Amino acid sequence: MKSQIIQQGAEAIISLNEKNQIEKNRVRKSYRLPFLDKKIRKQRTRSEAKILEKASSLIQVPKLIKKSENDLTIENIKGKKLSEHLDELKNQIQIAETIGKQIAILHNNNIIHGDLTTSNMILQEKTKKLYFIDFGLSFQSHKAEDKAVDLHLISQALEAKHFKHYKILFSKVLKGYKSVSAQSQQVLKRLEKVQSRGRYKTQY
Repeated sequence: MKSQIIQQGAEAIISLNEKNQIEKNRVRKSYRLPFLDKKIRKQRTRSEAKILEKASSLIQVPKLIKKSENDLTIENIKGKKLSEHLDELKNQIQIAETIGKQIAILHNNNIIHGDLTTSNMILQEKTKKLYFIDFGLSFQSHKAEDKAVDLHLISQALEAKHFKHYKILFSKVLKGYKSVSAQSQQVLKRLEKVQSRGRYKTQY
Protein backbone atom coordinates (compact mmCIF):
# COMPACT_ATOMS: atom_id res chain seq x y z
CA MET A 1 0.00 0.00 0.00
CA LYS A 2 1.35 3.41 -0.97
CA SER A 3 1.39 6.40 1.37
CA GLN A 4 -1.97 8.13 1.45
CA ILE A 5 -2.12 11.92 1.69
CA ILE A 6 -4.47 12.90 4.51
CA GLN A 7 -3.71 16.62 4.72
CA GLN A 8 -1.97 19.15 2.50
CA GLY A 9 -1.16 22.43 4.21
CA ALA A 10 0.87 25.50 3.35
CA GLU A 11 3.95 24.18 5.15
CA ALA A 12 3.80 20.41 4.77
CA ILE A 13 2.14 17.38 3.25
CA ILE A 14 0.86 14.88 5.84
CA SER A 15 0.57 11.25 4.75
CA LEU A 16 -0.25 7.88 6.25
CA ASN A 17 2.32 5.24 5.26
CA GLU A 18 1.99 1.49 4.86
CA LYS A 19 2.98 0.98 8.51
CA ASN A 20 0.13 3.25 9.64
CA GLN A 21 2.59 5.97 10.65
CA ILE A 22 2.31 9.68 9.99
CA GLU A 23 4.81 11.10 7.50
CA LYS A 24 5.33 14.84 7.37
CA ASN A 25 7.17 16.36 4.44
CA ARG A 26 7.90 20.07 4.32
CA VAL A 27 7.22 21.28 0.80
CA ARG A 28 9.44 23.48 -1.34
CA LYS A 29 8.49 27.12 -1.70
CA SER A 30 9.03 28.40 -5.23
CA TYR A 31 9.04 32.04 -4.12
CA ARG A 32 12.15 31.48 -2.00
CA LEU A 33 15.68 31.21 -3.32
CA PRO A 34 16.52 27.47 -3.52
CA PHE A 35 19.43 27.58 -1.07
CA LEU A 36 17.38 29.66 1.40
CA ASP A 37 14.35 27.40 1.03
CA LYS A 38 16.45 24.33 1.75
CA LYS A 39 17.96 25.97 4.83
CA ILE A 40 14.59 27.07 6.22
CA ARG A 41 12.92 23.68 5.71
CA LYS A 42 15.87 21.90 7.29
CA GLN A 43 15.89 24.23 10.31
CA ARG A 44 12.13 23.96 10.88
CA THR A 45 12.18 20.18 10.57
CA ARG A 46 15.07 19.92 13.02
CA SER A 47 13.37 22.32 15.44
CA GLU A 48 10.06 20.42 15.36
CA ALA A 49 11.84 17.11 15.96
CA LYS A 50 13.79 18.55 18.88
CA ILE A 51 10.70 20.02 20.53
CA LEU A 52 8.68 16.85 19.94
CA GLU A 53 11.37 14.79 21.65
CA LYS A 54 11.52 17.22 24.57
CA ALA A 55 7.73 17.36 24.92
CA SER A 56 7.47 13.56 24.91
CA SER A 57 9.08 13.47 28.36
CA LEU A 58 6.57 16.00 29.69
CA ILE A 59 3.09 15.24 28.31
CA GLN A 60 1.40 12.83 25.90
CA VAL A 61 2.56 13.53 22.34
CA PRO A 62 3.15 11.25 19.33
CA LYS A 63 6.49 9.47 19.35
CA LEU A 64 9.08 10.63 16.84
CA ILE A 65 10.02 7.51 14.89
CA LYS A 66 12.39 8.86 12.26
CA LYS A 67 13.73 12.16 10.99
CA SER A 68 15.60 13.24 7.90
CA GLU A 69 16.46 16.60 6.38
CA ASN A 70 12.90 17.65 5.53
CA ASP A 71 10.80 14.72 6.70
CA LEU A 72 9.49 13.37 9.98
CA THR A 73 7.89 10.00 10.64
CA ILE A 74 5.61 10.18 13.67
CA GLU A 75 3.40 7.80 15.62
CA ASN A 76 -0.22 7.83 14.46
CA ILE A 77 -2.38 8.47 17.54
CA LYS A 78 -5.80 6.87 17.31
CA GLY A 79 -8.67 8.31 19.27
CA LYS A 80 -11.24 11.07 19.31
CA LYS A 81 -10.20 14.41 17.88
CA LEU A 82 -11.53 16.98 20.33
CA SER A 83 -12.65 19.35 17.58
CA GLU A 84 -15.22 16.73 16.58
CA HIS A 85 -16.16 15.20 19.93
CA LEU A 86 -15.55 17.60 22.84
CA ASP A 87 -19.10 18.96 22.86
CA GLU A 88 -20.60 15.49 23.31
CA LEU A 89 -18.20 14.17 25.95
CA LYS A 90 -19.62 13.91 29.46
CA ASN A 91 -16.25 14.67 31.05
CA GLN A 92 -15.55 17.77 28.94
CA ILE A 93 -14.97 19.87 32.09
CA GLN A 94 -12.21 17.55 33.27
CA ILE A 95 -10.74 17.46 29.78
CA ALA A 96 -10.65 21.27 29.67
CA GLU A 97 -8.73 21.31 32.95
CA THR A 98 -6.31 18.71 31.57
CA ILE A 99 -5.76 20.88 28.50
CA GLY A 100 -4.80 23.77 30.77
CA LYS A 101 -2.48 21.63 32.86
CA GLN A 102 -0.70 20.22 29.82
CA ILE A 103 -0.25 23.67 28.30
CA ALA A 104 1.23 24.83 31.62
CA ILE A 105 3.65 21.90 31.70
CA LEU A 106 4.88 22.81 28.21
CA HIS A 107 5.16 26.48 29.19
CA ASN A 108 7.05 25.63 32.38
CA ASN A 109 9.62 24.10 30.05
CA ASN A 110 9.50 27.07 27.65
CA ILE A 111 7.77 25.15 24.86
CA ILE A 112 5.24 27.19 22.86
CA HIS A 113 2.94 24.95 20.82
CA GLY A 114 1.99 27.70 18.39
CA ASP A 115 -1.20 26.08 17.09
CA LEU A 116 -3.33 25.23 20.10
CA THR A 117 -6.70 24.18 18.73
CA THR A 118 -8.92 21.23 19.56
CA SER A 119 -8.09 19.89 16.09
CA ASN A 120 -4.60 19.25 17.46
CA MET A 121 -5.77 17.32 20.51
CA ILE A 122 -6.73 13.64 20.56
CA LEU A 123 -8.34 11.73 23.42
CA GLN A 124 -7.59 8.02 23.62
CA GLU A 125 -10.73 6.32 24.88
CA LYS A 126 -9.11 3.25 26.45
CA THR A 127 -6.28 5.00 28.26
CA LYS A 128 -8.15 8.31 28.80
CA LYS A 129 -4.91 10.07 27.86
CA LEU A 130 -4.99 13.41 26.07
CA TYR A 131 -2.45 13.86 23.29
CA PHE A 132 -1.26 17.15 21.81
CA ILE A 133 -0.28 16.74 18.16
CA ASP A 134 1.20 18.83 15.31
CA PHE A 135 4.14 20.78 16.67
CA GLY A 136 4.91 22.24 13.23
CA LEU A 137 4.60 25.84 14.47
CA SER A 138 6.15 25.23 17.87
CA PHE A 139 9.19 27.04 19.22
CA GLN A 140 11.00 27.63 22.49
CA SER A 141 10.55 30.84 24.46
CA HIS A 142 10.54 32.00 28.08
CA LYS A 143 8.50 35.14 27.28
CA ALA A 144 5.14 35.64 28.98
CA GLU A 145 3.87 37.25 25.77
CA ASP A 146 4.41 34.08 23.74
CA LYS A 147 2.77 31.94 26.41
CA ALA A 148 -0.18 34.33 26.59
CA VAL A 149 -0.67 34.16 22.82
CA ASP A 150 -0.63 30.35 23.08
CA LEU A 151 -3.47 30.56 25.63
CA HIS A 152 -5.32 33.03 23.44
CA LEU A 153 -5.17 30.58 20.56
CA ILE A 154 -7.00 27.89 22.55
CA SER A 155 -9.47 30.53 23.73
CA GLN A 156 -10.26 31.45 20.12
CA ALA A 157 -10.48 27.80 19.11
CA LEU A 158 -12.95 27.00 21.87
CA GLU A 159 -15.08 30.03 21.05
CA ALA A 160 -15.15 29.24 17.34
CA LYS A 161 -15.70 25.48 17.52
CA HIS A 162 -17.38 24.96 20.89
CA PHE A 163 -19.22 28.25 21.39
CA LYS A 164 -22.13 26.75 23.36
CA HIS A 165 -19.79 25.79 26.19
CA TYR A 166 -16.99 28.26 25.47
CA LYS A 167 -17.03 30.29 28.69
CA ILE A 168 -17.08 27.35 31.08
CA LEU A 169 -14.56 25.37 29.05
CA PHE A 170 -12.04 28.21 28.84
CA SER A 171 -12.47 29.01 32.54
CA LYS A 172 -11.56 25.37 33.28
CA VAL A 173 -8.57 25.56 30.93
CA LEU A 174 -7.37 28.56 32.95
CA LYS A 175 -8.07 26.75 36.22
CA GLY A 176 -5.92 23.83 35.11
CA TYR A 177 -3.24 26.19 33.83
CA LYS A 178 -3.03 28.12 37.09
CA SER A 179 -2.80 24.93 39.14
CA VAL A 180 0.42 23.91 37.38
CA SER A 181 2.01 26.99 35.85
CA ALA A 182 5.08 28.45 37.52
CA GLN A 183 4.40 31.80 35.86
CA SER A 184 0.60 31.97 35.77
CA GLN A 185 0.13 35.43 37.29
CA GLN A 186 2.46 37.07 34.78
CA VAL A 187 1.13 35.09 31.82
CA LEU A 188 -2.55 35.73 32.62
CA LYS A 189 -1.91 39.46 33.05
CA ARG A 190 -0.27 39.41 29.64
CA LEU A 191 -3.22 37.43 28.26
CA GLU A 192 -5.56 40.29 29.22
CA LYS A 193 -3.39 42.67 27.18
CA VAL A 194 -3.25 40.28 24.23
CA GLN A 195 -7.04 39.94 24.18
CA SER A 196 -7.51 43.70 24.41
CA ARG A 197 -5.62 44.32 21.18
CA GLY A 198 -7.66 44.85 18.06
CA ARG A 199 -6.15 42.00 16.09
CA TYR A 200 -6.56 39.52 18.92
CA LYS A 201 -9.69 40.81 20.64
CA THR A 202 -12.35 38.17 21.20
CA GLN A 203 -15.75 39.12 19.82
CA TYR A 204 -18.75 38.26 22.04
